[in-house]
Amino acid sequence: MTKEEARKRIEELRELINYHNYRYYVLNDPVISDAEYDELFRELQKLEEQFPELITPDSPTQRVGAPVQEGFKPVRHTIPMLSLQDARNEDEIRDFDARVKRFLGLPMDEKIEYAAEPKYDGLSCEIVYRYGVLEVASTRGDGFTGEDVTPNVKTIKTVPLRLIKNPDVPIPTYIEVRGEVLMPKKEFEKLNKELIAKGEKPFANPRNAASGSLRQLDPSVTASRPLDFVAWGVGAVEGLSFKTHDEVLKALGKLGFKTANPTVVTKGIEEIIEFYKELEEKRDEFEYELDGVVIKVNDMELWERLGTTARSPRYAIAAKFKPRQKTTRIIDVVYQVGRTGTITPVAVLEPVEVGGVIVSRASLHNFDEVERLGVMIGDKVLVQRAGDVIPDVVKVIKEERTGKERPITPPKECPVCGAEVVREGAYYKCVNASCPAKLVQALKHMGSRRALDIEGLGEKTARLLVEKGLVKDLADVFYLKKEQLLQLPGFAEKSAQNLLDAIERAKNSPLARFIYALGIPNVGEYTAGVLAEKFKSWDKLAKATYDQLISIKGIGGETAKSIVSFFKEERNLKMLEKMFAAGVKPQSIEEAPEESPFKGKTVVFTGALSSMTRDEAKALVEKLGGKVSNSVSRKTDFVVVGENPGSKYQRAMQLGIKMINEEEFLKMLREAGVSIT
Repeated sequence: MTKEEARKRIEELRELINYHNYRYYVLNDPVISDAEYDELFRELQKLEEQFPELITPDSPTQRVGAPVQEGFKPVRHTIPMLSLQDARNEDEIRDFDARVKRFLGLPMDEKIEYAAEPKYDGLSCEIVYRYGVLEVASTRGDGFTGEDVTPNVKTIKTVPLRLIKNPDVPIPTYIEVRGEVLMPKKEFEKLNKELIAKGEKPFANPRNAASGSLRQLDPSVTASRPLDFVAWGVGAVEGLSFKTHDEVLKALGKLGFKTANPTVVTKGIEEIIEFYKELEEKRDEFEYELDGVVIKVNDMELWERLGTTARSPRYAIAAKFKPRQKTTRIIDVVYQVGRTGTITPVAVLEPVEVGGVIVSRASLHNFDEVERLGVMIGDKVLVQRAGDVIPDVVKVIKEERTGKERPITPPKECPVCGAEVVREGAYYKCVNASCPAKLVQALKHMGSRRALDIEGLGEKTARLLVEKGLVKDLADVFYLKKEQLLQLPGFAEKSAQNLLDAIERAKNSPLARFIYALGIPNVGEYTAGVLAEKFKSWDKLAKATYDQLISIKGIGGETAKSIVSFFKEERNLKMLEKMFAAGVKPQSIEEAPEESPFKGKTVVFTGALSSMTRDEAKALVEKLGGKVSNSVSRKTDFVVVGENPGSKYQRAMQLGIKMINEEEFLKMLREAGVSIT
């Protein structure tokens, strides 16, 4: 690229970035995803690095956030609140480690101590305390000057108006506490529903909601919003000193703040990378939206030596997770029929990578949602993917409309069987009880990992079995023969036998999985577990009355009606008899023995076990009255440590949680009466 071409592209990028800053910071109405904004910003940074003479003071790369908005009093930060440079993958995290060592003049095999914590996706804020009393609170703003939001911050219940007295940490004469204003994901969903009900515009994501809620000229609006504050650092401090970042977080916790959790401190970058990978895998389990992990050199004396650039500190980096929002275009809409007959509109998209996966479809949920979004075929939209579910359309970019867009209309007949369609509330349903699409989805659900876990019984196989007439109800699966499967395309001797073996194993599934697998309306995985725990056996559940069901905590009226109706339906009873005749025997839940060392205990596993799989170990602990958690917390009773343990081991060390090795775990099982070969 020539200098003149670079100049032209730099001007285009600056204009684009300034426009999107305005949409995000001023209007609270972004029209591109964070990932797409980051792409524009990175391109501008690279061009300015290549042609430094083209850098100007007003370039977006020369400031951190946004200027102070009209109506807010400006607050100057004593120490600038800089942005963090980002890393997008493991290699870029290792590059950060290498840069730190080069800057410090250390050999590449030196292991630096790092601290890492979740990167919460909210609005950065600084709160100043003088002699322990909250004095002023401000947003990050442009990094040097923020907006005075003191009255608003005082309405957040997790912000102490006075620092807590603690014998371990003296209250400083002056401290600038920095952290993130957040909205919990569940509260965000609830707020959006309320806004929609009032005819008001919903927020695009929890961070957008937190930002819009805090930056209100009327504090009563902020007070009505469910905001939290999580502290992650400090600015200027007088009357208290820290040697490490880890010390800072511990002190803030003792002074009354919520702090980042979980955290890890370790020598070397590789264990930090493991922590990053683990948090990305579990990001959906967190109360707040996470978009990465913050990695900092733990020794704060080294911060002085490393210093900062104009925009970012050299001692820290934000390791970003794969983006979960992207913009794309709807090219068509198709209709899917679920196992209960519900017809769902699904947007066919121009393929786009979201969260590391190429997606070409997104759910529109129901026709009330289509109307609320105002979405049309041909629209440019913002799509979001969370976990492993089909992405959602969260916003229509109406500014991009050309006039060629077409409305999305409900179907007049079932798209699979042609039967009549009736409307129930926001949903349209096929009335045909024998609709093949219902059976295909019911089979797929029954075979899913969290139901009967029949490996090989996915949607493709389910469709083949229904289309060829081999399966006319769920029970028929347990009567399949190898010669029948070998006639189906894609099946050979081994794959047919594997499916039959998986079906045979499924006959003795735990009661909770069996209940969930049946697809009883309103009975999800959690409710199935509650029912199994309450009734212990299939026979008792089948005889349960409405009054018995409604008395169980977590079972509502609609769910109780669904369960009673399921067991009254003659076709269901015949199908169940057919299953049991084929040898299906749901495993009843036994009462945990009183002497069980696991009864009432919360157990966490880390590392590989040589004697059994993690799922087998979990099943044994649960059978013996224990609970298995995926993360270590102060509520954890003990951690079972296998080979090559991950960051859970470090977390348990930090919290002083009891740890046992595999041999000790096996000994406990034997003491509880479990036979271990």
